[in-house]
Amino acid sequence: MTYSIHPSAIVDDGAEIGDGSRVWHFVHVCGGARIGSEVSLGQNVFVGNTVVIGDRCKIQNNVSLYDNVTLEDGVFCGPSMVFTNVRNPRALVQRKDEYRDTLVRHGATLGANCTVVCGVTIGRFAFVGAGAVVTRDVPDFALVVGTPARRIGWMSAHGERLDLPIEGEGEAICPATGLRYALRGDTVTWNDEAAG
Repeated sequence: MTYSIHPSAIVDDGAEIGDGSRVWHFVHVCGGARIGSEVSLGQNVFVGNTVVIGDRCKIQNNVSLYDNVTLEDGVFCGPSMVFTNVRNPRALVQRKDEYRDTLVRHGATLGANCTVVCGVTIGRFAFVGAGAVVTRDVPDFALVVGTPARRIGWMSAHGERLDLPIEGEGEAICPATGLRYALRGDTVTWNDEAAG
């Protein structure tokens, strides 16, 4: 294995960490966690026992990934963003058997200080704005902001705003890559998907 762990970090026995990953200052990775290759865990990150992190994810400082959170490949978690795993927590009520799954799909971005309430799926290449509070599923390529988060537009896989209506019909080209995107109803597809 070729990964780096800062001397101040704690990685419990049993944790799986992929090649090329970097575990920075004051990180704690629990023993059941599975972390892919080329992942960066920033300062003061916590990774719970049943967390799965795909390849090439970037987890910025002060993010806690609690049990039942799964990140697919290429997910960006901005500084101090928050995951939860229980809908109605009480200090005096044990609810570990009520954890809800949260799935963040390939290439999604979760902006700084946003909150993802458990039990939702955030779609491929979706973009959650800084400070947003996500309480329901977010479609692929959607740009959501606010409290609670609402869709205000669409983003390309490259992270550029697409010139598309919020819903209906339309086509747009990513200004950075030239890739074509198509909106049909409230679903965005790209390239081969749009044709077929």
